[in-house]
Amino acid sequence: MIYIGADHRGFQLKEEIKKYLAERGEKFKDLGNLKFEPDDDYPDFAVKVAGEVAKAPEKNRGILLCGSGVGVDVAANKFKGIRSALALSAWMAQAARKDDDVNVLSLSADVTDAATAKRIVKVFLETTFSGEERHKRRIEKIRKIESRY
Repeated sequence: MIYIGADHRGFQLKEEIKKYLAERGEKFKDLGNLKFEPDDDYPDFAVKVAGEVAKAPEKNRGILLCGSGVGVDVAANKFKGIRSALALSAWMAQAARKDDDVNVLSLSADVTDAATAKRIVKVFLETTFSGEERHKRRIEKIRKIESRY
């Protein structure tokens, strides 16, 4: 399942991405905001999306949007088992999936147009983790950090 969420700055781009996911036949759930609210706060949506992805982080995926993409990325990465990455290009999304096995994609609605966002989402969904030993080793080190702090 793909979970998606955005604050007011990411709301419009989220709606475009939802259309794209539907066109692709992807199963997804919009966790908000479900309407444009100028005073909403990005952590509220990051918590919802990351919380759902964390229930099955190997299977589920998340897409988060805010103005810069940084806020939702920081908030999502507070969850055990979540590896969120801010991607401003398809190349960044590919590297994040292939090397770091990220399960949440954070997008900047302020600097990413709809066409670019769709390319980034496509690559995020279609790229698989390489499984290379060096990448597995690094992810295991991240898991150990999560268990200590």
